[in-house]
Amino acid sequence: MQAPRLVATDVDGTLLDPHDQVTHRTAAVIGRAVAAGVGFVLVTGRPPRWIPPVVEAVGVGRYAVCANGAVLYDALEDRVVWSQTLDPDALAALARTVGEVLPTGGLAVERVGTGARGTAPFVAEPAYRHAWPDSDNHVTERSALLSAPAVKMLVRCAELSSEAMVAALAPVVGDTADLTFSHPRGLVEMSPPRVTKATGLAEVAGRLGVDVGDVVAFGDMPNDLEMLRWAGHGVAMGNAHPILHDVADEITASNADDGLALVLERWF
Repeated sequence: MQAPRLVATDVDGTLLDPHDQVTHRTAAVIGRAVAAGVGFVLVTGRPPRWIPPVVEAVGVGRYAVCANGAVLYDALEDRVVWSQTLDPDALAALARTVGEVLPTGGLAVERVGTGARGTAPFVAEPAYRHAWPDSDNHVTERSALLSAPAVKMLVRCAELSSEAMVAALAPVVGDTADLTFSHPRGLVEMSPPRVTKATGLAEVAGRLGVDVGDVVAFGDMPNDLEMLRWAGHGVAMGNAHPILHDVADEITASNADDGLALVLERWF
């Protein structure tokens, strides 16, 4: 591949090292790429409220595709450019499906406002058990949780693997939502139909006038799968889920060994 015109990267397990830090080496090569006129975009399952610290750590960047492709966030202006949501009827239908297939599952939804912060952006029912700490959590009854549009619904069954949950849900959910996961232990994320990291990244590439063949994308988990397939050059981290190793154009070192930097240093 020639030097890319757009660098797209997942955050957790890819850009960040195992200590949730951006290494000096990684930040330096991204900075050189941006200085050379290359675009840089974060493409993550994270919501906008978790993006500003990452942008600050990298030192460059503007756009972040959030919530697995459902939100485009402008970090410089602290502005949600657009979002795609599941409406209350769709959320209610998905909740009924989860109740039938995974009766022990707890539900939560991610909402989005006009910027990184919003009123009760993450809303969970009492049965939901977090896979990671979230001080912004708002607990409410399921009926209230389903009462407003959300960019994604999260289903938590701590006693199952995420793969097992997807296997159980996919046949009954069908094309009413896009199912994926970025955490291996009992957490599935449901997005609006046909919304993935690839669709969000394609929107950014179009805004920047960059052809798909000039995009290099990095990822480590199944929610990165469509993005790596779509990009001109898809790179799986050494620590990536095996399914990504099967489809990637290249496998680099792990996030503990500056795998992203190793690839970008060929050009910058």
